[in-house]
Amino acid sequence: MLVLDASMALSWLFERETAAEQARSLVVLESLEQDAAIVPPLWQSEVLNALLVGERRRVVKPAQSAAYLTALGRLPISFDSAAPDARTDSVMSVGRQHDLTAYDATYLELATRTGGPLASFDRRLAKAARAVGIEVV
Repeated sequence: MLVLDASMALSWLFERETAAEQARSLVVLESLEQDAAIVPPLWQSEVLNALLVGERRRVVKPAQSAAYLTALGRLPISFDSAAPDARTDSVMSVGRQHDLTAYDATYLELATRTGGPLASFDRRLAKAARAVGIEVV
């Protein structure tokens, strides 16, 4: 199961800087036709925050945010059900080991625990994932 971070999911609304990144974004989106994704609970807050910031900056309109959220809701994306307090030590350890934020460490911990590839545009997170043998798509 693919671990999907917010940067990848948001690339389906906010264009990436390069054609290669845009193509990669589309490949991941299309892969969800065949495979499911899993996200940590913080993913929703990250996505919603980016939409609100985008609206404030007038990059997207509320109607675009609403349509995007509806489209996201149709994708096979499930939320990790592991209790946050059960993951505290491992998230802290991963964050310390790879100099990651708690948010990024949460994605890496989930990818490590599930054994799935990680879909992310975050360079630091991707580097840490590769360092521990996690495929980055």
